[in-house]
Amino acid sequence: MADVPASLADARRRHDELSRILRDARYRYYVLSDPPMTDGEFDQLLRDLEAIEARHRSLVTPASPSQQVGAPIDTTFPPFTHLEPMLSLDNAFGTDELVAWAERVANGLDGPAPTWVCELKIDGVAINLVYRNGVLATAATRGDGTTGEEVTQQVLTIGDVPYRLAGDVPETVEVRGEVYYPVAAFEAMNEARIAAGEAAFMNPRNAVSGALRQKDPAVTATRPLSVWIHGGLPTAPETRAVHLIDEVAEFIEYWTEHRYDPVYEIDGVVVKVDDLAQRGVLGFTARAPRWAIAYKMPPVEKETTLVGIEVNTGRTGKITPFAVLEPVMVGGVQITHATLHNEIQLQAKDVRIGDTVMVRRAGDVIPEVVGPVLSKRPKGATVWHMPPNCPSCSTPLVRPDGEAHHFCENVDCPNRLLESLVHLAGRGAMDIEGLGHESVKLFCDAGLVADMADVYRLHERRDELVELERFGTRKVDNLLAGIEASRTQPLERLLVGLNIRHLGPSVAKLLARHFQTMDALVTATPDDIAAIDGVGPTIAAAIRSWLDVERNRQLVGDLASLGVRMDTDLEPSGPGDHPLDGWTVVVTGTLDGFTRDEAKEALEQRGAKVAGSVSNKTSLVVVGENPGAKRDRAEQLGVPIADEAAFVRLLDAGTLD
Repeated sequence: MADVPASLADARRRHDELSRILRDARYRYYVLSDPPMTDGEFDQLLRDLEAIEARHRSLVTPASPSQQVGAPIDTTFPPFTHLEPMLSLDNAFGTDELVAWAERVANGLDGPAPTWVCELKIDGVAINLVYRNGVLATAATRGDGTTGEEVTQQVLTIGDVPYRLAGDVPETVEVRGEVYYPVAAFEAMNEARIAAGEAAFMNPRNAVSGALRQKDPAVTATRPLSVWIHGGLPTAPETRAVHLIDEVAEFIEYWTEHRYDPVYEIDGVVVKVDDLAQRGVLGFTARAPRWAIAYKMPPVEKETTLVGIEVNTGRTGKITPFAVLEPVMVGGVQITHATLHNEIQLQAKDVRIGDTVMVRRAGDVIPEVVGPVLSKRPKGATVWHMPPNCPSCSTPLVRPDGEAHHFCENVDCPNRLLESLVHLAGRGAMDIEGLGHESVKLFCDAGLVADMADVYRLHERRDELVELERFGTRKVDNLLAGIEASRTQPLERLLVGLNIRHLGPSVAKLLARHFQTMDALVTATPDDIAAIDGVGPTIAAAIRSWLDVERNRQLVGDLASLGVRMDTDLEPSGPGDHPLDGWTVVVTGTLDGFTRDEAKEALEQRGAKVAGSVSNKTSLVVVGENPGAKRDRAEQLGVPIADEAAFVRLLDAGTLD
């Protein structure tokens, strides 16, 4: 936290500066959906302002950002005065602050200790719903907390929002909640927008705000929005009521570690006193209830400077641009590079060298640049374009029709060779112990390998291997033993290792099961391949195109002559072999008889699609020990749930009956 100026004059100057920055940030966040800073940076500036006001109380006025909620409304939409103010929440940034708040709450109450309600803080847009005589009359945004923007027609397009309440309800009912994008739906929407040449949305929260501010509700209806209500109607299944503050801390700790499990994005946990009478006793401050607090999780987005854009040539020749960043800590990891995916997506995000950019690291995925902070763009920043030639071999790049990516088509490209050999040795392919990136690079630089087949000739060059830096007899012998063992990997593993465009593990299993041998696949027509359920014409064309290259056919022949296996143990496909066609299954928790990969493989072999999140389209959720939120989500949506015994019956009989 910044030092607080001792003199009132200095404090006033700093207070005025912070107030201007915070008001502008709130306006950009709530009205323009174009935040000039991350949530974490905003929170810190607000805490700096509050620290000044704590020391110089004369600076606390109704106009201070510390006393205000939201931002002025957008006059494009009709104003709506909330029946009760939509206040903000005070924040806690650590357990000590949470415990101190809980103690203040307890001290303000007579009688029994409070029960605490813990709910995940959804990173969306607050919404207020007013029902009159059981029918939705008005939906409005938070606005400045007193007056919001009336967006009833837009909200009525959201399928999760009930239009009519059932049962005997009061004449007037006002409820609050959060409109959000399910993560998978948001990502799918962005992919579709990019494919159509439209700009991708920077993040779900901003996209929700923009969707609700569409003048034409028909446009809002095209956006896959959802809603959870705080204490009524559709509520988030992760919400829990507990009795001890230690249990609150455990809830926070669990969801901080599992923050990517829910189907929506979260940035904290809201803790509330459950009893309404106790809430009435505790009351409110000017901007927040005393009976609730928001525990803020560490941010997953940070600002930094994009100092350069470079490109990498991958194992299939795909060219991927990536950002070179001013180092920044995100989620406890220092980030210096982040993916930019492809030229279309990069230009759709309008990211330019010199920009201040938002960098995101969700879970263990590769960091990515979310988008630029346009208000901080330097003058003269120009649009980036893909270079005309491969940076590794100078071959002219091509972008096939219908593809978003550029490719280097030189099969001898040094970087393609390096990346393809690393992939060949990976666990999803031939699983060669000891053949990692550094070893492959060393072998390439020493001229020991020029293609995949050379990996299986390395035993002939044992003496040269032993002489290499960081190698010795024991390490070389272990490597050669790993290569020898990999010769027996089945056809589906080899197909993955060959680096054929669009061919991943699932497709490889379909091909191996259908054709049984490499010889049969090599002679198959595109129609033969495309006819396999789950393959299709695009993948078939890519496979046939790869096989039609003489050099690739020679590679397959060389691998066969070197003893690499060319068949499979998978049983041939036949009528009735896919009893779970059309099923979408989610597996959650720990199963006794299956690893997660084994359960997925068993389902895919029977035609099912295995998904990572639960939705209305999920056919079944298989539940093991410690299933977490996915079971709750299934129960909330009415999706069938099966324990491990039922799962085994399903695999055996193709039915749960």
